[in-house]
Amino acid sequence: MWTRTLQRIQVFQRAPKWCASTSRLPRKRNLSTSFDSSKAQPYVSGSSTHFGYEKVAVNEKESRVREVFDSVADSYDVMNDLMSSGLHRYWKDYLLQISAVESMAKAVRRSISTDQTDNNPLLHILDVAGGTGDVAFRFIEAANCVERSKSSGKDPIRITVCDINAEMLQVGERRARAKFGNSLLDDSQALQFQQGNAQDLCDFADCSFDLYTIAFGLRNVTDVDKALSEAHRVLKPGGRFMCLEFSQVPNPVLRQIYDAYSFNAIPAMGEFIANDRHSYQYLVESIRMFSNQDELVLRMQQAGFQHVKYTNLTGGIVAIHEGWKDVDTLL
Repeated sequence: MWTRTLQRIQVFQRAPKWCASTSRLPRKRNLSTSFDSSKAQPYVSGSSTHFGYEKVAVNEKESRVREVFDSVADSYDVMNDLMSSGLHRYWKDYLLQISAVESMAKAVRRSISTDQTDNNPLLHILDVAGGTGDVAFRFIEAANCVERSKSSGKDPIRITVCDINAEMLQVGERRARAKFGNSLLDDSQALQFQQGNAQDLCDFADCSFDLYTIAFGLRNVTDVDKALSEAHRVLKPGGRFMCLEFSQVPNPVLRQIYDAYSFNAIPAMGEFIANDRHSYQYLVESIRMFSNQDELVLRMQQAGFQHVKYTNLTGGIVAIHEGWKDVDTLL
């Protein structure tokens, strides 16, 4: 029963009328059918890759990125506010809005009894590179998981936060317990934190999740193609992939202003707030080395996603890419 309900919601989300929804954020939606059918080159080829503007060995990048986030973990959320002038909150709110988590959660809760104790969640969300919990907390609140945690038994809705960085996960779990209490994690288990690598989600079975989100994390992965392939693998048939990431600004005037701010102000803020100019210099450079909007669409299509599209926010400073795993995919 729930499987049919979820599929109806997912079909509704793909319908044209869904694209007409309003938002307080300016945006432009581009459908994948308008793109060149040429293939994107492999994200990693040969023995070297990029770490910001620096060329490094492929097997070195992961540890270098981990060092960056070890360094910035405690000040990461404060720096996000400063670097984006608080806009990252609106971008994440918009991600929540178009994810339809609230409506899916309501459908789940209507379809079951309050004493549901099945160990397998009926709505399972994987938030990758979400260590500090910013996106996951929005899902928890939208799905009414805090109120549900006051009842006995496990919540049929579960949000799993996966991050390669243990320091970020510790910050996230500490924040979650302070914000929501212990029952959400220990009793209802609506929120879980698990260390893992986006390129190799070996702890998660095939076809396990209804929704996969990754916010401001994909560009830090060594091999984006592998991460997209793993995202596709762990999603259930009909499951949805959503990526919120810094992207390329098409307007040359805005791009010039944005670049000047990024390369001058952000590293300086990192030095002042976190005593770490180098890590924030890397974060700025990593944005420029990452795939642009259309290239990421091609990569997602090559990984097997369908109905791929993206939405530019704030003039393309960030974009939300989304795609679906074919409903007819064999389990």
